Amino acid sequence: MTDLVRLRALRRMKWVASGVLAVALVVWLTAWRFESEGSPAWVGFVRAGAEAALIGGLADWFAVTALFRHPLGIPIPHTAIIPARKEALGANLGEFVGSNFLAEDVVRQRVRRAGIAARAGGWLAAPENAVRVTAELASVVRGALTVLSDADVQELLEDTVVARLSTFEVGPPLGRLLDGVLADDAHRGSVDLLAEHARAWLVEHPREVIEAVAAASPTWSPRFVDDAIGARVHAELVRVAGDVRDDPHHPLRASIDAALSALAVNLRDDPDTIARAQSAKDRLLEHPSTKAALAGLAASARRLLLEAVDDPTSALRQRVVEAIVSAGRRLVDDPEWQGKADLWLENAAAHVVVGYRDELTRTITETVDRWDGAETSRRIEVAAGRDLQFIRINGAVVGALVGVAIHAVSLVWG
Repeated sequence: MTDLVRLRALRRMKWVASGVLAVALVVWLTAWRFESEGSPAWVGFVRAGAEAALIGGLADWFAVTALFRHPLGIPIPHTAIIPARKEALGANLGEFVGSNFLAEDVVRQRVRRAGIAARAGGWLAAPENAVRVTAELASVVRGALTVLSDADVQELLEDTVVARLSTFEVGPPLGRLLDGVLADDAHRGSVDLLAEHARAWLVEHPREVIEAVAAASPTWSPRFVDDAIGARVHAELVRVAGDVRDDPHHPLRASIDAALSALAVNLRDDPDTIARAQSAKDRLLEHPSTKAALAGLAASARRLLLEAVDDPTSALRQRVVEAIVSAGRRLVDDPEWQGKADLWLENAAAHVVVGYRDELTRTITETVDRWDGAETSRRIEVAAGRDLQFIRINGAVVGALVGVAIHAVSLVWG
């Protein structure tokens, strides 16, 4: 209900209450005149009832009016109570709301009775609602990505990922990781692959091996001798690569294992090796190629994510919809999960109330403090004044009944 509607209702009730007083005044005057001229006994009852109704109505008019302003503009003490005590009213109202509506136990009971988890689960389990929630989430993500440029995303990555990696000591973790790889023989496949590729390259490039041997030979060595030695070296390299590939227990494999094991120990325990690993990591992070790769990663990630959130049929959005529907069904069907969700909501609401109750009630106090006294009186009268007018009507009615009763008693005891 708007203030204008409330104001009209208030004015209408004021006219009704004033009309009751006017009727009581007319009846009292008429009965008084008839009684003074001699009239039946019942006229005295009418005059007494009207007189008491007039007194009761006027008294209650004074009481109601005194709440909001000085009656008839006369500054009678203890009138215009609301404008005069506006600050105290705001403080008391804030305290009342905080103590009775924002108490922790009240909020917990209300949240517990509401069964929010089950209701939310039932709503989210409907696919059309899950699609709607996903669309809203997509709008939020799209807005955030629109605000952030590629440079912003790159700077964010540099400030978080790169900055974190720059302070991270890589040596010991790498050593422990390498220990685990060796213990599980997970490096065997890599060695197999390396041997296979080495043999394949040697088979396809014999001339490169022969030329390398010739280049390393003395200048006085005849060319045909260099070629023969190079061919022999090439054949031996092909044989060794094939043996390493085919023999799981080849001595070269054992040498590789020993070298890797020693490297793992040094990465864990040797300060010089740890320092060299850290230095290599720092150089890698500071290299322009790394920053260029980050820039490309940021741009690609931002573009792909925008495409995914903009397309209602994208796999990302479909998976989000499925996840929301699944979570909703679980909230409905799984009492344990439902209880955990309700408890979390209850604790969250209690935390907000306990932590921010003073701020919430202070909002009431400060809002009332900012109001002008007359404005405060007007707002409260518009909100509750219509009901207060019934006090005036009831005062006139009760007064009339009491007046008749007193008149009857006076006659009996006369």
